[in-house]
Amino acid sequence: NLTWPADLYLEGGDQYRGWFQSSLLTSVAWKGVAPYKAVVTHGWVVDGKGEKMSKSLGNGIVPQEIVDKYGADILRLWVASSDYHCDVRISDDILKQMGESYRKIRNTARYILGNLSDFVPDKDSVDFADMQELDLWALDKLNRLIKTCFDAYDSFEFYQAYHAINRFCVTDMSNFYLDVLKDRLYCDAADGKSRRAAQTAMFIILDALVRLIAPILAFTSDEIWRFMPHRSTDDTRAVMLNDMPKPVEISLDDEFVARWDRIGSIKEDVQKALEIARKNKTIGKSLEAAVTLHCKGELYDFAKSVEDSLAPVFIVSAVNVVEGECDENPCQMEGLGVSISRPEGEKCERCWTYSDTVGSCDEHPTLCARCAEVVKGGK
Repeated sequence: NLTWPADLYLEGGDQYRGWFQSSLLTSVAWKGVAPYKAVVTHGWVVDGKGEKMSKSLGNGIVPQEIVDKYGADILRLWVASSDYHCDVRISDDILKQMGESYRKIRNTARYILGNLSDFVPDKDSVDFADMQELDLWALDKLNRLIKTCFDAYDSFEFYQAYHAINRFCVTDMSNFYLDVLKDRLYCDAADGKSRRAAQTAMFIILDALVRLIAPILAFTSDEIWRFMPHRSTDDTRAVMLNDMPKPVEISLDDEFVARWDRIGSIKEDVQKALEIARKNKTIGKSLEAAVTLHCKGELYDFAKSVEDSLAPVFIVSAVNVVEGECDENPCQMEGLGVSISRPEGEKCERCWTYSDTVGSCDEHPTLCARCAEVVKGGK
């Protein structure tokens, strides 16, 4: 049923003197109120050079041809990513860039799906109190994404939602959180609390993400929804039949979030140093490295306080924090120096980490203590 006044009038900027004005004057004269609750105006679609499309120039693009070549969701993503307040450019190069952005979002969902194959939410989920700090950090990032997307959708600023989703998938998830999780997912006990905590966080993230992208990537979100695990309260027929996500009920103070953001910044400098070490043939994979952080002042106190948690975050075999300077690798973070060396101990055949505990179990002499315990059936 249509209601009056209309929720939204949507037209090009030329309608300020056209439909917007004529309908407003008529409605005010007739009923004393505007005929719409909101007005959204947009610019024009132009080619990649900013030229107006016309048959004479031969620079027109048929939407169906885009759908046939790239898929409907790529076209939808291009629309959502555009700041429509001004003229919007479109070309094959722009659509190819959209394809790259789309694949990053899709690959994030695909990776999470692949690691939830044995996860039943109603049975395997763990409480927030049993999660590791990094899991809670990721859920806090999710809460911030939910708020940003809600604000963007409510104000018709779809491009802000797109940029937030893309940044979340690439920076927060793929480059950091999901990368760090691999050891817990692949090497911890399949039904152990550590792995189940990681799966719980990933499920919550995917469940929210698929709902957030549904207004933009309608077909992709529906495809994800068909393959992902669900709670018993979900309507499994289609994502569109479910509500938008609610913020995760966790309460983290600013100091907690700042601590993990700072660890993430240190990780960026460590990754650059690891890449230099690879080029110099000092190491191959990152687990063949022992990292020494050379810190000064307050940074030393901070790094020392989190030293025990840094090796799995950096995906290296060992991290040592020392006070002082090091000019071996240039760092963006002030007061930080990074040096890379080979780790002590032997390589575990299961997790590939170098450890002094390899060989400590007579039954499994080629495994580290953690892996030997898991193989024997421990959690």
